[in-house]
Amino acid sequence: MNEKTTKTLNEVLEKTHLSEFGNFYNENKNNMFEDEFAFSVYIKDLLTEKKITQQSVFLRADIPERYGYKLLSGEKRTKQRDIILRICYAGELTLEETQNALKKYRMPELYAKVPRDALLMIIFNERPGSIIDVNDLLKKNNFEPLRTSGLQD
Repeated sequence: MNEKTTKTLNEVLEKTHLSEFGNFYNENKNNMFEDEFAFSVYIKDLLTEKKITQQSVFLRADIPERYGYKLLSGEKRTKQRDIILRICYAGELTLEETQNALKKYRMPELYAKVPRDALLMIIFNERPGSIIDVNDLLKKNNFEPLRTSGLQD
């Protein structure tokens, strides 16, 4: 899953004539957000690759199974980035994979200049344990824990 960066796509577009858009699109559609199911496909592919079941992800993420399946099928959407972060962490996604998942869900990536996000970036790199451990670390550093799906939007 070697994706082109936005910068790379921008550089190609600078040299692309209007009549070549069809070729550009066909060559790069896997790197674009054309599909509302991009997140779903991406996560399912990663979980399959990692041999992790969706059910175990929802259990580890402390997300109700039915709600989790609806999120991954695209039937439901959430406005809470913490829910997506829970799924990514429980699915053992790397920081890079998590950033890609957030982009595909059309949510802001973790940003190093935001203190809570910076801690979460370290957490994704070091994997200190369960979601409970993650929330403990967030609380110890005076940040809000990852929200639960009880506050579904």
